[in-house]
Amino acid sequence: MSAGTYTPRPGAAPLGRMIAAQTALETRMLLRNGEQLLLTVIIPTLLLVLFSAVDIVDTGAGESVDFLTPGVLALAVMSTAFTGQAIATGFERRYGVLKRLAASPLPRWALMTAKTLAVLVTEVLQVVLLTVIAFALGWSPQGNPLAVLLLLVLGTAAFSGLGLLMAGTLKAEATLAAANLVFLLLLVGGGVIVPLDKFPDAVQSVLGLLPIAALSDGLRDVLQHGAAMPWGDLGVLAVWAVLGLGAAARFFRWE
Repeated sequence: MSAGTYTPRPGAAPLGRMIAAQTALETRMLLRNGEQLLLTVIIPTLLLVLFSAVDIVDTGAGESVDFLTPGVLALAVMSTAFTGQAIATGFERRYGVLKRLAASPLPRWALMTAKTLAVLVTEVLQVVLLTVIAFALGWSPQGNPLAVLLLLVLGTAAFSGLGLLMAGTLKAEATLAAANLVFLLLLVGGGVIVPLDKFPDAVQSVLGLLPIAALSDGLRDVLQHGAAMPWGDLGVLAVWAVLGLGAAARFFRWE
């Protein structure tokens, strides 16, 4: 045993290891939070099962589950990347957690990266669960898996930027109220359960530009109708992603 075996080696861990450790922590925090589980797992699952089993909303020709599953997948992305992340980050900011983390060796951009990766891990679990349930209900998906992946990634980026923007500019209580209100409004008017063509023409044109409408319609075009690549919906999501992430980077306050 050499004399220097137990000599302290002060300094930060490699950046990749720090991001991985923070990602694991953020993921555990997401999955342990009761309200988060309600938003990310229970509500989407109940909506999928209920509206597939009971003919409450006219979803057009074909099986209800074929229409509902893409919309519920979009809702799951929004609940995690926007609503859940906005509320959790808002209260972390209020309690000074972000301020202390910002003073650690972990760079601020790496902290945001870890939060985004935690969201993606949670979404993978959501998609797997909802897909299994949808297959049990008789879902028959089709279309290009690459298009589905692009839609989910761009949707995550768009909602994540909007969630971080809200969490970084509003008080925690205001974020809690606003995020839940937006979740409910977009659930009703975003084409998740109720088809957009049920709304007046003037309203449809506005609702179609919302990120939840673009994500749900894009997933529906691919998974239900077999479209190759819904470029219009991808473009809408890309614009929201750029605007949301850019605004969050510019206006986010750590204290």
